Amino acid sequence: MANTPQYSISNRITPDEIKAFRKKLGLTQAEFANLLGVSRPTVERMESSKKDIFGPIALLIDILSENMELLCEDRLIPDKKYPLRLRYMNKNKLCTLIDIDEINRKIRIKNYVSNIIYRAFGNNTNPTFEDYEQFLESRCFPRTRDKIKIELEALGIPFYDPMLIIEKTQGRMAEDDFWIIIEK
Repeated sequence: MANTPQYSISNRITPDEIKAFRKKLGLTQAEFANLLGVSRPTVERMESSKKDIFGPIALLIDILSENMELLCEDRLIPDKKYPLRLRYMNKNKLCTLIDIDEINRKIRIKNYVSNIIYRAFGNNTNPTFEDYEQFLESRCFPRTRDKIKIELEALGIPFYDPMLIIEKTQGRMAEDDFWIIIEK
């Protein structure tokens, strides 16, 4: 009979430990809730509970407290400074944040992954507006596609425009798990 592996992680955490960890990070309950992916009332309940908390929160805080570099500023999403923002995703993971000022033809990016295969612009960390336009087209069917008018009509788009196509398709391609969230 095989032994079940044992791990040196606590499966419980006290309300005081949760509160102390949150304060160590310098976060409000709402900010901490956002980090954990729970509601602010959930954090409030955990911190005011009379009993220890069991489950994934204990594991998460254990990992984060031993690896504080995971919470460095490089992980923060900056304020939106340009009118358009794209989130280039792989499955549910943010890979590249792209801020665009189309009128002034400016672009700023922030990569959240180190593997260049998952980055919107590969190893290019300072893309031009032309690079951005090429990126958009790479997330659409090609302009030269046979019977393109049928494809555009099916999408309800009057002419080939990569941004309009991405708005309809989220930039999803048949062969990969990448997609785009548009924030205006």
